Order: sequence, then C-alpha cells, then structure tokens
Amino acid sequence: MPGRFFLIRPMTEIATVLGVSNTAPGQSARNNIQPGQEMVVLTTRGLVSMRWGMIPVGRVNARGRPVMETIINARSETVFDKAAFEGVGRAVVPVDGWYEWTGEKRRKTAWRIASKDGAPLFFAAITDRWQAPGGLHVDQFAAVTCEPNADLEPIHHRMGVLLDLAGVQLWLTAPEEQAKELAQPWPNGLLHIEQATDVDWTAP
Repeated sequence: MPGRFFLIRPMTEIATVLGVSNTAPGQSARNNIQPGQEMVVLTTRGLVSMRWGMIPVGRVNARGRPVMETIINARSETVFDKAAFEGVGRAVVPVDGWYEWTGEKRRKTAWRIASKDGAPLFFAAITDRWQAPGGLHVDQFAAVTCEPNADLEPIHHRMGVLLDLAGVQLWLTAPEEQAKELAQPWPNGLLHIEQATDVDWTAP
C-alpha cells in the first residue's frame, strides 16, 4: 500500500500510453514522491495535478464523529460504504513504481516495486476537493488498497489496487458496483521487487 511513489519516465510517455492529449506541464521525474506532495493523476478531464493525501475537513465516520487524520490510503473493502468517503470522485495515479519497508525501526529495509516488463503502473484512487482558508481549493487524492498478492505478502499486509488499461477506464467511468470488482490483488509474477539502497529518503 504505497508508502512513497516514484515516476521517472517523461509525462509525455504516460500521456501516450493512456491515450490523452495533455501532459500536465511542470511535472518532472521524481524518485521519492511523499504524501502531502503534488502528483499527476488521470481523471475524466485528462491529466491533472492533485495533492496526495485527503484532508478530511467536514467528513465524519459512521458514528458522526469528525475524521481527524489525513487520508493517504483507503481500504477497497470500505471505500464505497464508509460515511467518511461519501461523495468522493475517482482517479488513476500513473507511476513507475512504489516503495515499501520491512524490519524494525532504525533497521528498516526499503523495497522498490515496479512492473517486471518495465511498463508504467496505474493505481486506483479516490479524490476530493478541500476548500482551504482564503477560498483556495485543493484537489486531493488517496490511493485505494486491497489484500496483497503472493509477491507482496512477505513485505506488506496491503497493496495498492493496480489497473490494466481497460481497468483504468472502467475505474474512471463505470458504475460503483462495477468499479468495486476491480479492487483485486494484482496477478502474481508481474512485479519486480528489489532493495532500494540508492534513494535519499530525506529528499523532498
């Protein structure tokens, strides 16, 4: 369930793969994308920039209590049912891969996860718009997660919902019940996992 993303390939290549004409100018390659930062996501409007992490101002849980923590990832099992997610939109996050960690604090091992064939990966996401002080609107998203496949299970108990190109369009446009069916672990054997010892984790 992505701890951090990375996107190295040009956004023009992402746009070509997705069949869209705009490339969200100003987005450069990044090897360490953290929650709270801007990322390019695909919506029905094309490629747009959004903040990773939904500030849940005004959202409440099933008991009517305010949701306090910023939502970075959302569980697929409840994302369509929880009161806290009422009225969210959908988007797709194109990346080259993501990072996870194992081990004890101060002795953690970082893992880089990417597609085995080198193709970009597409994460299902939900979106929201936060009205910040001063009337500023901030578009924001959270990645949707599911149970891990056999490749990821030794590393983490969750993984992001990954979509093929057909699934990308369904996630964006299909009715809710059909979108739910996409929230499945990625097939085994399609990911390349390696230790990530070459990343400066303090860098923005």
